[in-house]
Amino acid sequence: MNPFVGYKSAPLSVDNLVELILEFKIENTYFFYRRTDSVSGIIQEAPTRSKFPMIEGQMFNYEYELRWKYKRENTYEVLLLTIGNKHNDFNILGKEWKIEPCNGEKFPSYAYPAYGYGSIQIHSDEPNSNKILYDENRFPKRFIYDNTLDIRYKGEKDNELKLTQLKLAQRYFLDKETNVVHFVALTIEK
Repeated sequence: MNPFVGYKSAPLSVDNLVELILEFKIENTYFFYRRTDSVSGIIQEAPTRSKFPMIEGQMFNYEYELRWKYKRENTYEVLLLTIGNKHNDFNILGKEWKIEPCNGEKFPSYAYPAYGYGSIQIHSDEPNSNKILYDENRFPKRFIYDNTLDIRYKGEKDNELKLTQLKLAQRYFLDKETNVVHFVALTIEK
């Protein structure tokens, strides 16, 4: 494992960004993007040209997270966080990186668990009552998660462990010299 953090030296046009996204897309890749009026949720469908402009977005899988952010005149800055080797078409950011968790004993997937948000439900205190007094969603609209991904949220309707699903996770990118966390990347447990 050779952690790498890199960036594109010049902002990319929408066409170049969509091409890069398709180039990096592999099996079990997920996407999230934010527009001025909505968010995509965590989905497996790659954004197409018609989804632009957007404020920012990201794609992630076990090996890397690719992020993009609107710069100006319909161009996007791009950042790559990976546990793979250096990518020649990206400029290295910083000197040397390490990731947490970094040992294969406690967390063999090189990731910590990440948790998604579900609805908050407040139930009646009355004995033997299943009455819901209050049902609050943390987002204006219900947040979407791809059904192939276990977000580890164990709400009222989701109390069974789904062993066949990939699990949402996160890893930390630390400056090797200072041990300061600079990035938290979404990933999946392998």
